[in-house]
Amino acid sequence: MDKKPVAIITGISRGFGKAVAEVLLLANWQVVGDGRNPKILKETVASLKSKGTIEGIPGDITNQSHLKTLSRKAQSLGNLKLVVNNAGTLGPTPLPKLTDLKIVDLGKTLQINTFAPLQLIQISLPLLKDSKGVVINITSDAATGDYPTWGAYSITKVALEKLTSLFAQEEPSVRFYSLDPGDMQTDMHQAAYPGEDISNRPEPAVSAPAVIKLAEGKLPSGRYRAIDLIEN
Repeated sequence: MDKKPVAIITGISRGFGKAVAEVLLLANWQVVGDGRNPKILKETVASLKSKGTIEGIPGDITNQSHLKTLSRKAQSLGNLKLVVNNAGTLGPTPLPKLTDLKIVDLGKTLQINTFAPLQLIQISLPLLKDSKGVVINITSDAATGDYPTWGAYSITKVALEKLTSLFAQEEPSVRFYSLDPGDMQTDMHQAAYPGEDISNRPEPAVSAPAVIKLAEGKLPSGRYRAIDLIEN
């Protein structure tokens, strides 16, 4: 087994997940990542192979057996030190007001944004406790601000942040972070503003180094904004 630390990152095919994978590879980490589209995931992994050890496993994060496969692959590579719960969904689009939000759509959004990260943490926790590792749950300012029509997404991110802070209390040997990367040029952000030009938002690569600051630093468990970590 390689002595380089291992990270699991969900949703590495594009956007912030891909940027985080690249940053970690360049920092001498090994990466196990996933994506729902096998073709796009394969292309992403091929583009990053020259930067280090990266394994792409196609699958759905709401499938427990897939999450167990991610954990087993990470264990086979060496020392699992980091889990980044990045994969997520905006929820139903166009974004509905709460009066129009269907309960089934909220349930699907919770399954992806909150329940799946919880399951991956539960599965990976024994390895992370052994390594005194780190969990980074990707959140949003939608968890702290009130944005009309963002209800489904906001609810799931509020729940994810509470899950993060409670884990920090219950499992003090592992550091738990909620990381707000800020607005970015991603497919998800574009879906929230259909037809609008979002080219004034930063590229995901701008915020990705914040993950290194948390993974390799000694900051206490808590909620952090990428912009604050990068500027300091």
